Amino acid sequence: MMDALSVVTQLRDLASEPQNRDVIVQDQGCLPGLVLFLDHQNTDVLFATLQTLRYLAELSPNIPTMKNELGMMVSLENLIVRQGLSVDITSLAQEVYDILTAPAIPIPRTPERERRKKPQFFINSSQKKAKSVTLHIKGLDSTDQRSLCEEALLKVRGVISFTFQMATKRCTVRIRSDLPTESLASAIAATQVLSAQQVVKNEAGEEVLVPLDASGVDVQKNVAIPDYLPEEEESPEKEVDRAISRTTAKEDSSGSWLNAAAGFLTKTFYW
Repeated sequence: MMDALSVVTQLRDLASEPQNRDVIVQDQGCLPGLVLFLDHQNTDVLFATLQTLRYLAELSPNIPTMKNELGMMVSLENLIVRQGLSVDITSLAQEVYDILTAPAIPIPRTPERERRKKPQFFINSSQKKAKSVTLHIKGLDSTDQRSLCEEALLKVRGVISFTFQMATKRCTVRIRSDLPTESLASAIAATQVLSAQQVVKNEAGEEVLVPLDASGVDVQKNVAIPDYLPEEEESPEKEVDRAISRTTAKEDSSGSWLNAAAGFLTKTFYW
C-alpha cells in the first residue's frame, strides 16, 4: 500500500542513480506529483521531495522542464519563506530554486565524464549552505560494510547525499554546513565495525588523513527512515561509485515501480 512518504522516498532513491533522472522527469505523472508534494504538511515528505528534485536537477537537460513545470517555482518560493520549517528544508529549497533559476551557460560538447563534473558547482555554491566532506572509512571492504555505512549515514539529520569510492575506501558526504564532521564519524563508529577519518589536503596539496574524535558527539537522528525494497530487488551489478542508499535502479524494476508511482500520483491528485 503506497502513501506519500513511501512514494517520495523511493522516487528519491531512484533519482540518486544518474541513469534514472531523465526517465523520472519525462514521466507524465512523477514531476507534477513532486510539485504537489512541495505543499505537503509532513516535513519528512517535504525534505525527501526536495532531495529528489535536487538529484533530478543535476542532469542539466532536466532543468528547463523542471523550471517550467506548473507550480514548481511558486511552491519553492513559498517553502523558502514559510515559517516553522527546519533549516534543512529551507536551505535545500533555496538551493533547488537557485539551480533552476541560474542562467544557462553555453558550453562546448565535452566527453560524458567532463559533463558529470558540472553539478559540483552547486555543491560549493557561494551561499555555503551545504558542504562536502571526504571520509576514509576503515573496514569498508565489501557491499555488506557499505550497507552498514549507508544505514548509519541515513540516520544523521543534516546529511543530504553521499557517494562511495569502494576502491579507495572513501565516501564523499554532502551535508548541511552547520553539521559537525565528528557527527558523521560518531554515526559510522556506532556500527562497531567501521571507523572514519577525514581526507584533507595539506599546504603542499597532498592528501592526508585527519583523525575525528567520535566520542561524546551528539548525533541528531532523522525521525523517519524510509523502508527500502528487499535486497533481492537490487541489481547484482555493483558500481564502484554509487550514490545514496539502496535503490531499485535495475531497468525493469525501476520502470515498473515508476509506473506504479505515477499511477498512485494520478489517482491521488488528478480529478
